[in-house]
Amino acid sequence: MEKPRLLISTDSYLPRRDGVSRFLSEVIPRMQHAFDITVLCPRFEGKIDDFPGITVVRLPLLPFNFGDIKFASFKRKIVRQLVSEADIVFNQSIAPVGMMTIKEASKQGVPVTSFIHSVEWELAAKSIKYLRRASMMIVKRMARGLYNKCSLLMIPGDDITVLMQNNGVQTRTSKVTLGVDVDSFVPAESKELAKRRLKIDPAKTVIGFCGRIAREKSLPTLQAAFDTVHKEHPDTLLLIVGEGLRNELRKDDNVIITGKVDNVVPYLQAMDIFVLPSLTETSSLSTMEAMACALPVIVTPVGNIPDYVSHEKNGWFFARHDTEDLSRKITYLIEKPELRSKLGVAARMTIERFYRWENTADKIVKLLKDIKR
Repeated sequence: MEKPRLLISTDSYLPRRDGVSRFLSEVIPRMQHAFDITVLCPRFEGKIDDFPGITVVRLPLLPFNFGDIKFASFKRKIVRQLVSEADIVFNQSIAPVGMMTIKEASKQGVPVTSFIHSVEWELAAKSIKYLRRASMMIVKRMARGLYNKCSLLMIPGDDITVLMQNNGVQTRTSKVTLGVDVDSFVPAESKELAKRRLKIDPAKTVIGFCGRIAREKSLPTLQAAFDTVHKEHPDTLLLIVGEGLRNELRKDDNVIITGKVDNVVPYLQAMDIFVLPSLTETSSLSTMEAMACALPVIVTPVGNIPDYVSHEKNGWFFARHDTEDLSRKITYLIEKPELRSKLGVAARMTIERFYRWENTADKIVKLLKDIKR
């Protein structure tokens, strides 16, 4: 029997360097048994994962950025052709690629399912310096129109459903939690060895972050908290794994900024404490990956993070922008290695039991099959 033709549209799909790209790299091979897959995405630099039997169509980039984000150019003829060949569209965003694909699928009567990876209007407002309120209102209106053209929204947490409904989105929703490859994201066999491999002094306590260096990640909050911690504990190091807006961070001899990294596991394994100071998230795949590596996490309770981080049981919360509270919590964990270990073990157990990629992929396949035209 011929497999349904699935078009995956995304404005991401970098070489595994952001959450959406890692999401697609994990779920695509787990969906191949059910669908004939084509991926439509921007032509970012670097080699994307090569899956046998998967067709990838890459659109050229626009010559300018929106905040720290690059977008694909509008190639409607290509999008029109790909949509006409699809039985189902699985969309990942409402930027140019997602926008064109949703609109074209609506015209042609091809069912669209969108996975909500971020609250688009919050991301738009927090990723730029100026005209934030206007940007939020414009993207809210755009999101309402586009998401109401979809047949189904896959949403990682119940709170996101409420946000969508409050914005006038009436499309049916289904909860689909993200997952982690728990065989790849594993605890370090030796923290000392993990640090030496990265040429980090094993005597240093490493506080880390992994993700895009962007305004909505609020990394100045983390750096300010680290400055306070470092005065009391000079044997500490801040490790920022990712690329983006370098002017978000101040240069410092005690701060390492890696830039582009395709495999983040060795860096997570070298960390002693993971911090996510974000102002907006849905799931935060990077936090889940840190937990899978048995790291104690200190995070802002945004999006559906409270679904899997339980305060004082497998991680800690702190309020957005609260530098003093964050520095206190980092200091406390530095001074309590037994507690770090206890939180890390509990974090790993949470991900192993409830947040595996195969569970995510199975749910997605079932939902997509149910809406095939």
